[in-house]
Amino acid sequence: MRSISVTLSVTLDGVTQGPGRKDEDPLGGFDLGGWAIGYSDEVMTREMGKGLSRPGDMLFGRRTWEDFAAVWGPQTDGNPYTAHLNAATKYVVSTTLDNADAWQNSVLLRGSAVETVAELKALPGKDLAIIGSVSLVRALHAAGLVDSYTLLIHPLTLGRGARLFEGPAPLTEFLLVSSVATTTGVLIAQYERR
Repeated sequence: MRSISVTLSVTLDGVTQGPGRKDEDPLGGFDLGGWAIGYSDEVMTREMGKGLSRPGDMLFGRRTWEDFAAVWGPQTDGNPYTAHLNAATKYVVSTTLDNADAWQNSVLLRGSAVETVAELKALPGKDLAIIGSVSLVRALHAAGLVDSYTLLIHPLTLGRGARLFEGPAPLTEFLLVSSVATTTGVLIAQYERR
């Protein structure tokens, strides 16, 4: 059985929306995109690079997959993140996409996110990593399918924007397995399901 790990940037007040770019996710009129810019440092680069050394497949919700496909798909810059993202098998969960041809090595999972991902998780294969895709993460967490979280907790509050958990999340206990503070005050905390 595969495991599912989630990596998310999050503010102190739980906002996960649009960390990377001003125009990344304006859904709901969100105009504070790009809030994580300026917090990267050598420590964060090293810690996030550890994920590149582990072979694995990726899992996306439609909106995040479309964004990543547009940004990373055409890149040929020699960046190790680019190489990793483009080489990985990318599963995209969607009820609205016709195909997953927009980004190499992508596979469309049609139907219920929980059902299709549970089936995929039960199959032999590489572990699955989710970056972003908060709506998908919420659904999979509620179904007990998320095995671990790596949260990049940024030292700021935004007061608005989509949060990791909107409303109550089901009772789930996690164990802190590692934590590293960056020079910019970001706490990178890794949790595994008990």
